[in-house]
Amino acid sequence: MKNFVNPLIVLIMLAVPFAGCQELDLKPQSWLKNVNMRSQSPDEDEDYSELEKFETKVETPFVGDYTQITGKNLIALQGVGLVTGLKGTGGNPPPSVHREALLREMRRRNVKNPNMILRSPSTALVIVKAYLPPLIRKGETFDVEVYLPGNSDATSLEGGWLMESYLAEQAMIQGRGLLKGHILAKAKGPILIPPMGDDDQVANGMLRRGRILAGGLSEADDRDLALYLRNDFKSIRNAQRIANKIGARFHHFDKFGIEEPLAEAKTDKKVVLKLKPRYKHNDSRYLQVVRNIAFRETDVAQRVRMQKLSEEIMIPEKAERASIQLEAIGKKSIPILKMALKSPLLEVRFHAAVALAYLGDGSGLKHLADAAREEPAFRVYSLAAMSAIDEPEAHLYLRDLMCMTSAETRYGAFRALWTLDKNDPFIRGEDMNGQFLLHVLQTELEQGTSHDPDQKEGGKARNGGPMIHITHRKHPEVVLFGSKQEFRVPMAVRAGDVLVTGAAGSDDIIVSKYKVGEPDQRKKVTRNIAVVIRTAVEMGASYPDIAAMILQAHRQGNIDAQVEIDALPEGGRMYFRPVPEDSLLALKSGDMKSAKPKRRKGSRIGNENMVPNIFHDGGPQTKRSKKSKYEQEMQEAAEEDDDSDNKGKASLSDSRKSKSTDEDDKFVKQSTFQSWFRYFLK
Repeated sequence: MKNFVNPLIVLIMLAVPFAGCQELDLKPQSWLKNVNMRSQSPDEDEDYSELEKFETKVETPFVGDYTQITGKNLIALQGVGLVTGLKGTGGNPPPSVHREALLREMRRRNVKNPNMILRSPSTALVIVKAYLPPLIRKGETFDVEVYLPGNSDATSLEGGWLMESYLAEQAMIQGRGLLKGHILAKAKGPILIPPMGDDDQVANGMLRRGRILAGGLSEADDRDLALYLRNDFKSIRNAQRIANKIGARFHHFDKFGIEEPLAEAKTDKKVVLKLKPRYKHNDSRYLQVVRNIAFRETDVAQRVRMQKLSEEIMIPEKAERASIQLEAIGKKSIPILKMALKSPLLEVRFHAAVALAYLGDGSGLKHLADAAREEPAFRVYSLAAMSAIDEPEAHLYLRDLMCMTSAETRYGAFRALWTLDKNDPFIRGEDMNGQFLLHVLQTELEQGTSHDPDQKEGGKARNGGPMIHITHRKHPEVVLFGSKQEFRVPMAVRAGDVLVTGAAGSDDIIVSKYKVGEPDQRKKVTRNIAVVIRTAVEMGASYPDIAAMILQAHRQGNIDAQVEIDALPEGGRMYFRPVPEDSLLALKSGDMKSAKPKRRKGSRIGNENMVPNIFHDGGPQTKRSKKSKYEQEMQEAAEEDDDSDNKGKASLSDSRKSKSTDEDDKFVKQSTFQSWFRYFLK
């Protein structure tokens, strides 16, 4: 019996471990399965398991999923200042906190008889306002606005000069009054009055306020961007990991040639982000790319995601997001983006070319020039991308765009080339007494472009003709598109204290200045506009004086050229994609240029608050974007369609439809996939 029990006990003892293994699921296959299905916490180390290294699922977390960007806000500044040089339009300011503040500042500067100066009709107390732009560096300039207080006896700021004033953050605290913060900037310069309206009341109101271009000088510390981690994600380790991920993608070399990352973890929730020089004039694009940097991704998963993105970038609705993610990956994406340049769809080529430009590759320059020429919605972003590529081709394409008919295309191309290379011989400016730049472009010598969408039908290819552009924001400059422009006579205009006259039939212009206490000045010059501007500046005319002279001469008919003010391309415009049948025809023929392409529901490209820096002054964007020609056509079509419903007549949209059979109409109404399938069956 004893011999029988012992083997039984042994069998029971051997069976128990196997039963336990089954109950606890300790089989090797189950281990692999559990490893494969487990979720990875973002706070865990990047020690990938052997199975995760070959994971093919595309579930990539991005930096933007765990962070929020700060540093893009505007800092409102305010101060009080004294304007001098007024021609009897000043006045004694009434008692107020602003007057007391100005008197304290004048006494601090040891100004004698400050009350007598304030009573003078040639001076006026003004309130100075400005916005300190994001990412501004110490010593850089920005625009400043000045205006008369509501109870001021002064009537006009025309011809005035703002004495140096200090700007600081201010806040009105109940019970304590107006409190001033640290001084962050100072301002001074000649006051530019905006163009007058036809209404006298409006004109008088406009004379009470003005702008000083680049009149503010930042004295604050350099403003940088910062990423703040989510509360449920913040830790020293995660902040450092995000800084490492960004630093691996974006870095620069210091003066000693040492590589430095552009992101640094400061605390457990803050990562300071510096701007990549290539993105200096388009920081919004830089932030988009940073947010799309992969936070955790294996090499295999990245290749799988790149394969998916190579397919998505060819789809217009997904092309923008795909191009930004490919740009965030870096140089590895260049072959995929170059393949997208072969697409027959302008929208796909545009997004791919922009990404290539910021990756330092100029393969898409031609497509960027085409997008700027053909589509207003793409124009501002195309020109900004071209300004980021310092290659000879970029210079040539931008010079070609300066010969277009569209004013915003011409000046936008000028601004892009000026950003790219201020010393380019074609646009190099002349310093006008340290107040503004005069650019004289020989566009009349340039060949006309082969295709200009704004040119009249049947017209020959030519340059856009003479044009004069003046600015009321950011850069004080006068740009003459055409070096041979002349004034028409007879004429009599003023540039401040300088008088410009020309008799009928004369080939000369008389530029003169007569002022009490100064010697008389009189000079005879040719009718060339550039020569007249130079002469007036030599006699003391400021930039506001020259701008007013050009506008006055234009209103009187003394200038044949087109005169534009701040003709800048804008963001946030609508782009109407081609309807499916046009897309299919393009894929078959490889050409998108159809005589009257049908348009369908549009999509907004960018937004008004994400305009590249070279095309806005950094202040609040209050101006509404102009509608593109397609938006205007669609709106007109909708209005005509409403009228046709009431009157029983055909609408504009109906007149654009090509003749088709009932079978074709059914074909158009089908889904996109069915349309493609049926088309290729035919």
